[in-house]
Amino acid sequence: MIPSPELLATGVGALPHRDPDTACRAVLAAFPQVPYVPTLPNRGLLESIVFADAEHLPGGVVRDGRLVIDRSVDPSEAMERILLDYLERNAEPYGVGEAYGSGFHAMMDRDLSDALLVKCQVTGPVTFGMQVVDETRRPILYDPEYADLLGKLLGLRARWCEEAMRERMGARATLVLLGDPYLASLGSAVVPVDAGVAASAFEDIAGLLDGGLGIHCCANTDWGFILGLAPAVVSIDAWTYGREFLLYADEIACYMEAGGVVAWGIVPADYSVFAAEKPDAFFARFREIRARATETIDPDLFDRQSLITPTCGIRNADDRGAVEIMEATASLSRRFRSEEP
Repeated sequence: MIPSPELLATGVGALPHRDPDTACRAVLAAFPQVPYVPTLPNRGLLESIVFADAEHLPGGVVRDGRLVIDRSVDPSEAMERILLDYLERNAEPYGVGEAYGSGFHAMMDRDLSDALLVKCQVTGPVTFGMQVVDETRRPILYDPEYADLLGKLLGLRARWCEEAMRERMGARATLVLLGDPYLASLGSAVVPVDAGVAASAFEDIAGLLDGGLGIHCCANTDWGFILGLAPAVVSIDAWTYGREFLLYADEIACYMEAGGVVAWGIVPADYSVFAAEKPDAFFARFREIRARATETIDPDLFDRQSLITPTCGIRNADDRGAVEIMEATASLSRRFRSEEP
């Protein structure tokens, strides 16, 4: 688990910036106590979700803007190498190249040793496995070999990120958040996702990390299943799905009592939605969520084990708009921490 954040604020992942140094400065200005490594998908396809973590995927190629498996080359040797590296906890070959994570490289030049926690994001295994397809357009999550490999591959990526945050940025505590919107497909008859496969992949990733491992899902899902995995952080779009999440109030209480943190995404990351509201709307919505939650959860426990964030990564905005969203999130945190009126 991670240090109790006590209603501090942070971000989720993507920013619209194209200059990584500017993006990092914006993050550090808004969230000095819990900074996060921004991803910058507007710089190019390779920095977008899934692609950014496919750098070492055996057989992976980009065709027509999609990630596919090229079976003209036998991937078995590369797959075996990943399995061996996983067993040996050897994450060094799975680092983030600058073309895949310019924000990560820019943040590595900063000293973040004064922060409570440093956070980054890696694509979740379900989303990764559903977005990458084979030559028949079948998601590789349905391929037993690749399904077994995904947690180990992403675990090695996550471990490299954790080590870089600790050794290069001076982080006292780390959090790797798995961005996994396809977890919304749990229980779906249309786009089925096997809960056992998802749990196994999560456990493979968790087994490699010394710091915190969290899950971000910006859609509604089986929150009982997610909480049952016991991640360090469950990150949700509380602006849209707070009511649905609170249907699991008893499970949330047990989760928080065990040291789990909920990151309440209460400030809309979509700038058009954000701009249509006044800051008091975000305060009122979170106050309502807190009031309902604390009918079941001890108020001190709720405050101790809560983070405040935007609903998701910020993409549909310009640089200034993204800064406005981050500043509103930080201001909301200060209001609830009684640091500003």
